[in-house]
Amino acid sequence: MFIAMNRFQVTKGREGDFEEVWKARDSHLDQVAGFVEFHLLRGPEHEDHTLYSSHTVWASRQAFEDWTRSEHFRAAHKNAGETKGLYLGHPNFEGFEVVI
Repeated sequence: MFIAMNRFQVTKGREGDFEEVWKARDSHLDQVAGFVEFHLLRGPEHEDHTLYSSHTVWASRQAFEDWTRSEHFRAAHKNAGETKGLYLGHPNFEGFEVVI
């Protein structure tokens, strides 16, 4: 299995807006081979931001990489530019191979 995470530093006071974007988003993940599950995680609060992470579990790294090159991926990210101001900087991607 493979776990893909994007960490977002969400601008303080915009947490509700950020969560609404994710709730309303059509991710198309349920149509993708190898997709297992998705979670949006809310982490610690800092002075200027709250940490969030999108967390997807995949059957394999290959299934995740295939998704990133798919039409489903492009459709899920078509409105990404509309979220400017919700978070500081770019999301930070982290990928993990499941060992145990």
